[in-house]
Amino acid sequence: MLTDKIKWLGHASFRVDGSKTIYFDPFKIDIGKKADIIFISHKHYDHCSKDDVNKILKEDTKIVTEAESAKILGLENMIIVKPYDKFAINGLEIEALPAYNVNKPNHPKENGWLGFLVKMDGITIYHAGDTDLIEEMKKIETDVALIPVFPDDKYVMNPKEAAKATFYIKSRVFVPMHYGIIGGSVQDAQKMKEHANPKCIVTIMEVQKNSF
Repeated sequence: MLTDKIKWLGHASFRVDGSKTIYFDPFKIDIGKKADIIFISHKHYDHCSKDDVNKILKEDTKIVTEAESAKILGLENMIIVKPYDKFAINGLEIEALPAYNVNKPNHPKENGWLGFLVKMDGITIYHAGDTDLIEEMKKIETDVALIPVFPDDKYVMNPKEAAKATFYIKSRVFVPMHYGIIGGSVQDAQKMKEHANPKCIVTIMEVQKNSF
């Protein structure tokens, strides 16, 4: 299974185990396996948490993020990027992608906040960050897409918009996220799955501990 090495740690937090150990947006996680690379999508507290980053930090951990989050974290080995930057770290191919709101004020496009497209061990993973349904998604090709869903229009895509994203993004597997800690529930993920592209697989994960 494409998702066998992906652990959902709650909210928008994931750990991916492969030739490197990578994390996306660690928030309210347990102390566990140390990170080779940490991706931080934007400065909001539920995505950019210095306390949680410190739980998985080692001397040579690299942190990929945008400028505002870098100021909050104030750590070593930070790589500051903006949308559409492409680069490689330790054999991983990485592209920073835009993540923003279309019709709400929480994540303005001009902030340059991020999603990430990461290729490791021949598998590509897209972590969408906090975003609405945006036209840029139509150009994304990936194996696994981690996309936010929330019950209303307050922060990110609602279930119907998240379902529509499965027709925009070319991906074999979609994993709903961003529910269960600051709001929303598995029912929102299930609603998204009901309306999703029948040509893809929607995997609703259970939260796992960040064990070693």
